[in-house]
Amino acid sequence: MHYLSRVLADHVCQAPTAYPAELNDVARRCILDLVGAAVAGADMPGAVAARSIATSVFGSGTDTIWLKGSSSPAGALFCNSTGATALDIDDGHRAARGHPGAAVIPAALMLAGHAGATGAELLSAVICGYDVGVRIAAGHIAERIRTRQSGRWASFAAAATAGRLLRLDPDCLAHALAIAGVLAPNQLANGSSGYSKMTGNDVKEGIAWSSVLGLTAAHLGGAGFTGPLDILDHSDYYDGARIVADLGQRWEIGDTYFKLYGCCRYIHAALDAYGEIATADTIDAEDIVEIEVQSFSWVQKLANSLEPQSLIDVQYSLPYCLAIFAIDGSQALSPIDVSTIGRKDLQQLARKIRLTVDPQIDRSFPAQTLARLIVSTRTLQLVSSVHTPVGEPTRPMDWPAIVQKFKTVTRHRLQERHQQELIDAVAAIPEGNPVAITRSLESLTKSS
Repeated sequence: MHYLSRVLADHVCQAPTAYPAELNDVARRCILDLVGAAVAGADMPGAVAARSIATSVFGSGTDTIWLKGSSSPAGALFCNSTGATALDIDDGHRAARGHPGAAVIPAALMLAGHAGATGAELLSAVICGYDVGVRIAAGHIAERIRTRQSGRWASFAAAATAGRLLRLDPDCLAHALAIAGVLAPNQLANGSSGYSKMTGNDVKEGIAWSSVLGLTAAHLGGAGFTGPLDILDHSDYYDGARIVADLGQRWEIGDTYFKLYGCCRYIHAALDAYGEIATADTIDAEDIVEIEVQSFSWVQKLANSLEPQSLIDVQYSLPYCLAIFAIDGSQALSPIDVSTIGRKDLQQLARKIRLTVDPQIDRSFPAQTLARLIVSTRTLQLVSSVHTPVGEPTRPMDWPAIVQKFKTVTRHRLQERHQQELIDAVAAIPEGNPVAITRSLESLTKSS
């Protein structure tokens, strides 16, 4: 019997190293964007805590913790993935309802050096990792796999990436995928789709732990350790037809979205809608009487704290993020700074923001995350169009836009020459050597 785990393993092992230019371009954008997110998030409390335990838990080693030292492969991967998710400014995918890049790219960049991979092989591993992870996530049957948190499926993505670079054969990789899936964190308690309502914590979606699990699963599979190969072949849990739809013809990485703002994706459309109104009409935030955000029901499942106590609280509060945008401007969300916490002006405006569900917009979810704003001031009422967030495939952020975002989010962490060094190293792929990226990050680690 051809189990789906084996079908996907064959897909990864037989994947080309030469892809159309547009796919290489997306993969490069994903790499630069994710490195920027990790660099910007390196001093967040969760990232600092991860580094503090890396050696004692994962062991010492020479693999680079970006900007901050070294550890074993697993320790470095855990730390880099934790930093990448810390500011909620990493990429995502609508079909997966989650974030593949924070698991795939730290694993790919670390293993590329170990494997002596070419630039083309690095891109292939990234493309395969996104493809496997997103396909499996999109195939979840929501009634049986109750949480859509990324940690549930990011281990598959990391295992596929690692398996490609470790050059596992299909049998070993199939077992690696099975191991990664059966041991994945359940995430049932965490986040907006879990039973806990406390979203403001460093566990977030469990991506960092899941990425280490994927790496471990790849090594275990390669060593002969076995897993339940039929893990994906139960229709009560997975839609197998969705998992293999257009396999090898359509690569899921092509529909990756990128984030302008350091907050939950569900919030972005409302921010862009406010930007449309503010561009057309000068608005004094003190004159605002009410802002109605018409969106989809999942927005109301966020914590939406009016007095957030941490940056992670802010990341999951639409009213507070919108208040930051209205008072401080859009760049204050790229990324959000701790100085925004406890400000009375932001709290007061956040209390004037009302969240409602628009039935038509609600029906478009999860394929789209739309919003419309009605801003009422003392003298007029302004209504936005229905917005889809910037960075979606229908409103893409091209290479220059990703470069600008990278410069913006890392502006407090890197000098301009260091920013350009990383930009040039990523831009040179696939012809360039991927080790140039990790060497640049290593040199920054030693100088920071």
